[in-house]
Amino acid sequence: MAVRTPGAWSVAAVAAVAGSLAGIGGSGLRATLTPWQVGDLIRVARDIPLDAPRAEVVETTHSFGTIGTGASGSHRFEIRNTGGGPLSLTRGTSSCSCTVGDFEGLESNSHEARKVVPPGESTLVTVQWQGKPPGGPFRQQVTILTDDPRRPEIVFGVEGTVVPTWRAVPESIALPQVATSAGRQALVVIYTYGEAPPVVQEAVIDGPEPTRFFSLATTALSAEEIATETGATGGFRIEVEIKPGLPIGPLRRMITATFTMPEEVRAEVLLEGTVGGDLVLAGPGWDSSRQALLLGTVSGRTGLKRRIFLTAKGPHREQVRPTVLETVPESLEVLIGEGSPVGSGGVVRFPIDIVIPPGSRAVNHLCSEQGPAGRIMLETGHPESPNLSIPVCVAIGP
Repeated sequence: MAVRTPGAWSVAAVAAVAGSLAGIGGSGLRATLTPWQVGDLIRVARDIPLDAPRAEVVETTHSFGTIGTGASGSHRFEIRNTGGGPLSLTRGTSSCSCTVGDFEGLESNSHEARKVVPPGESTLVTVQWQGKPPGGPFRQQVTILTDDPRRPEIVFGVEGTVVPTWRAVPESIALPQVATSAGRQALVVIYTYGEAPPVVQEAVIDGPEPTRFFSLATTALSAEEIATETGATGGFRIEVEIKPGLPIGPLRRMITATFTMPEEVRAEVLLEGTVGGDLVLAGPGWDSSRQALLLGTVSGRTGLKRRIFLTAKGPHREQVRPTVLETVPESLEVLIGEGSPVGSGGVVRFPIDIVIPPGSRAVNHLCSEQGPAGRIMLETGHPESPNLSIPVCVAIGP
């Protein structure tokens, strides 16, 4: 009997049917073993018990807005357990200088402290943030670990902008020329950035005889004035009255305002300039812009001699009789000659010889942070400028 071999078309049809059935079977098997995934949800096993905990939150991000440098803010995030079993929470990692406070009702400060939330209840997690310099916008994260198999961790984000706790406008008070015989006023505004308005405790100015030459008064800014400074929440002005009689020469004083909001804060503003009057210095080495005598570095073996001039003008010029009260360094010798009229006699000029003798001890008074300025203190006899301080920038080497 002859064996009949199937044709090509029959073989193809059988193969197609078999492949289709195999595909259906494979797809069904994969669908049975692999649950659905939507977005970034974690793939969960189908055997999660009904009494498993379930962590839910209303918000995961909070904006602190603006926060001052050194100031702190806090926000409480709520975590609710909507599952059938108790929810266990522990602190996780932090990507910032945030502090994750204790869970509500939990006294322990241990990093491993655990909070258990019964089904249907919630707890609060406090996140504290402290503004750190140099400031600017920030966005950071803190993490809470859970035993919810669907959500093993919760990431809370905090954001905002760190601004200075206070800002002075202007940053310093510059008074290029102050007449010793006349008074003068100056003003600086302190803007603050905090939840509470500033309460000024005091405003003072340093240096000798501050109350004789200066008077300070503070007043709070109005809401309209505060609104002109972006981010400011409060502020006050410092009015400075400069009284007549300041010694002729450089003026450099520090104004310090102490206030609370509610922490105590100190704001410092530099006041500087030059006090002028009927007495004027000139000559080699005298720098009128710095109001200082620049002698530079001098060899202690050879020493130095320099002559400058003090001129007196105005109605009290004939009363001027300069004498030396003090020199720094002590090796500095100052010799003052007799005064002589200049021109028509409206000005009297005194030669002043400044000598560093050979063999002087090495010192550094180069008017730097490492070497503060030396000085020559004169008593003048002028009723409005009885004393004259001359800063000296000098270093004596070997």
